[in-house]
Amino acid sequence: MNIDWFKHRVGSQHEKAIYGHRMSVVEPMFGNIGRNKGLNRFSLRSKNKVKGQWQFYCLVHNIEKLANYGPLAA
Repeated sequence: MNIDWFKHRVGSQHEKAIYGHRMSVVEPMFGNIGRNKGLNRFSLRSKNKVKGQWQFYCLVHNIEKLANYGPLAA
């Protein structure tokens, strides 16, 4: 990755805050599914079956979050 591109991409404080939020939102989900759930490769073939398997793992991840943290209070 080019440093100039990154400086252009994350130039202002607002953009830095948005980019920094990624570590607390997106990255842990992939780590949880890959390491804790053991999905390091798909066991099915065809795009539709892989999509279904991925959606199943995401569903399990989200149900687990609801079970651990509960629904968000309004």
